[in-house]
Amino acid sequence: MRRESARDKLRRYFEEHVGEILTKDELREVAGISEWARRVRELRDEEGMRIRTSTDRADLKPGEYVLESLERMPKIDRNIPPGLRAKILERNGYTCQLCGAGPGDPDPYRPGRRVRLQIDHIVPVGQCGKTEEDNLRVVCSICNQSKANIQPPSESALNILARIRRQPRIVQKEIYEALRKTFKNYEL
Repeated sequence: MRRESARDKLRRYFEEHVGEILTKDELREVAGISEWARRVRELRDEEGMRIRTSTDRADLKPGEYVLESLERMPKIDRNIPPGLRAKILERNGYTCQLCGAGPGDPDPYRPGRRVRLQIDHIVPVGQCGKTEEDNLRVVCSICNQSKANIQPPSESALNILARIRRQPRIVQKEIYEALRKTFKNYEL
């Protein structure tokens, strides 16, 4: 008998709580793994589940999720053919295009572990990016993990907001105060 995967547990939990606001703490506990957020993105992007967050809906706070309905959206294919993967690795010199790390370099945040190279979509698949040579690059596991669904170097408002949401609350307040001072006499 096969054990239920974290993704399966999350899928079942969302389906049992359609329309209800679920918190990141609940979902982390249900999944039982540290990579629970990646599994949620997979459910949304690869399985087409209509999972919404504060990025999608103003009524949700950061860390809140809602499955709007059981109706599925079209699935997003993230598979990169092995030949294309090899071509991108070679083109980018087996080096992270964001920080310059190479395969097997020490992981600066986890002693005893090594950096792994991954193929990354420059324009994320979730934002209609294609799995084509011009939209792919090599990044290390550290850079890829920290940029989830942000498309550098473009600094669109959505990218900037995504970066701000990942900051500690104190940094968010500093940004808010700076913007408030800048625009206090500005009429919209």
